[in-house]
Amino acid sequence: MDVTVAVFDVDNTLTVRDCVMPFMRRVSSAHKLVRIVVTQPLMVLTLLKNRDRNSLKSLFVSGVFTGVSESSVNEEGVLFAARVANGWMRQDVVERLRWHQSQGHVTVLVSASLAPYLQPLGDLLEVDAVLCTELESSAGLLTGKISGVNCRGAEKVRRIQSWCDSARIPLSSVRYAYGDSSGDNEMLELVENPYQVKKTELEMVP
Repeated sequence: MDVTVAVFDVDNTLTVRDCVMPFMRRVSSAHKLVRIVVTQPLMVLTLLKNRDRNSLKSLFVSGVFTGVSESSVNEEGVLFAARVANGWMRQDVVERLRWHQSQGHVTVLVSASLAPYLQPLGDLLEVDAVLCTELESSAGLLTGKISGVNCRGAEKVRRIQSWCDSARIPLSSVRYAYGDSSGDNEMLELVENPYQVKKTELEMVP
């Protein structure tokens, strides 16, 4: 049986805005996020200057989630996912997702967004799989560390390959990809039908 897979980035692709920082504010507070910057200004500035998004994200994840109840974060994730689904979705890209689903294609979210809200968002969108950034936990509490690697850049391709292997789907079946940033380049290069999501339109990558 021939299978076609379409993979979608989430923040600023399926949604009209970033979701990571708003979720962190929901779990903690804007004050706590500011405190992370104020107490470690040189580190934050260096990471910004070097465009080291992975380390910058790890810094904020540590400051926000260390010692927090995993179940409470997951509960907040469900509520936040509903907020995203009801108000932050980009209609033209969602229509592409629904088109793929109507064609019987397998749809997968592949994102650096955080699992506590992206997994329930995937359920609301009725996608077949969600590959994203996971938070490490121990004895019911979050450790403040990312489990594995931030799902961005080359890691997206590695996750797709691993998922294909576990699902026994050839990697060549991944034929469509949608993304908006440099963190999606490797994923877009993987497929024969890559779409760059611009501010006002979808554009096929040459």
